[in-house]
Amino acid sequence: MKIGILLTSHPDAATEPYPHQTVHDRVTGEVMEAEEDGFDSVWIAEHHFSNTYGILPDPFAYLAYLAAKTSRIKLCAGVMVVPLHHPMRIVENAAFIDILSKGRFQLGLGSGYRPYEFDGLGVDYEERRAIQQEAIPLILDGFHKKRMMHQGKYFTIKIPEDREIFPQPIQRPHPPIYLGAGTDGSIIQAARNGFGLMQSSLPSAEVLGQHIDLYRRHMHEAPALLAQNPAFGQTDVVRMVYVAETDAKAREDSEEGIVRHMRSFLVGTGKYLGDVTEKSGADDFTYDKVVRNTILHGSPETVIRQIEDLAKVGVTSIMIHYPPYYGMQKTLKMLRFFAKEVLPHVSNIGAKVSTPIHQENRKIA
Repeated sequence: MKIGILLTSHPDAATEPYPHQTVHDRVTGEVMEAEEDGFDSVWIAEHHFSNTYGILPDPFAYLAYLAAKTSRIKLCAGVMVVPLHHPMRIVENAAFIDILSKGRFQLGLGSGYRPYEFDGLGVDYEERRAIQQEAIPLILDGFHKKRMMHQGKYFTIKIPEDREIFPQPIQRPHPPIYLGAGTDGSIIQAARNGFGLMQSSLPSAEVLGQHIDLYRRHMHEAPALLAQNPAFGQTDVVRMVYVAETDAKAREDSEEGIVRHMRSFLVGTGKYLGDVTEKSGADDFTYDKVVRNTILHGSPETVIRQIEDLAKVGVTSIMIHYPPYYGMQKTLKMLRFFAKEVLPHVSNIGAKVSTPIHQENRKIA
């Protein structure tokens, strides 16, 4: 089981007042702590136009900065909102960050779920899945073919034989690519395109297991070329985390902040809740309910057991996440405690993997 950290650059208005410029120093400090503490990866989220979730518009720019400040930890875009970008720019920048980080880059893709971000950039939110449907094959062709001619509804690309996509990544055939997917259609799309599967922080462990089973049932449909993706067959999930000496202490430290954060998904996210999770209202986000099957909160022993439960439903890696409301010092203390008391015990936790299908596709390739 690999453990990374998802960072959304979500400001805490109480300690990072408007215009929230200090949030980026704080997040960089958390990245450096993650590198020192032995976490596997950091995932940088893309968000626009609202200080109620995240205010980092370009993961690629930030990851280029982090590539120069780190040496070991994997640097990941999670996720690039595909309908808001030209697919060839995603290909070029992913390859560039892979070079700058000396092969430590991972790419997450997704269709987005916050309508106001699309409104601000003049992109039709209702068209987002159709745009992504056209863009994904182009991204894959960009990595595999290096040249293409395409005239579609949303994109026109002319890279003829006397031209070529540069730069080209260190990792071959490309960096690991994951697709953020929560609906049946997007989960099947992830499997058929050879992507790793990325799941959000909101579904219960039971729902995650259903999603992973659906993904693995369709993995054999991926063409041999796409099955070469280093992330193919991997299932990564976001989980809200707080670890303390006891379950009671974890609740005392985190209950108000985590409930406030999770209930924030009730507004400004379109139909996201109904699409990707069984949760639909404020009553589904009480601490007692989410601690049973959705968040990883408690003593080290409790959190380790919760991670083992995720492994049983097929999760292979976890992006731990947390709101900014605990304050920087408490957050750093929690990360160090997690690294000391939890990380050494989870590296050998095995997940239910789909080795036969995965290896079969690689052999064909």
